[in-house]
Amino acid sequence: MSRVLDWDGKNIPDELRRLPPGRYVLEPFDEVALTPDEEEGIRKALASLETGKGLSQQQVQRKVTSALKR
Repeated sequence: MSRVLDWDGKNIPDELRRLPPGRYVLEPFDEVALTPDEEEGIRKALASLETGKGLSQQQVQRKVTSALKR
């Protein structure tokens, strides 16, 4: 499960204190890049919206919920 935290560079944030022991990978959120496939998917989605072929909020919610269960 991903967690977003804000860190001042000095104090340990509560988000880290609540994590169970284990190995973690941290990377700055501002530097996370989309893959070329993700970027293309966003371009196609925006083009679809511009032509009036957008999905309803319910349809989007179902797709997101389904993807999160994987």
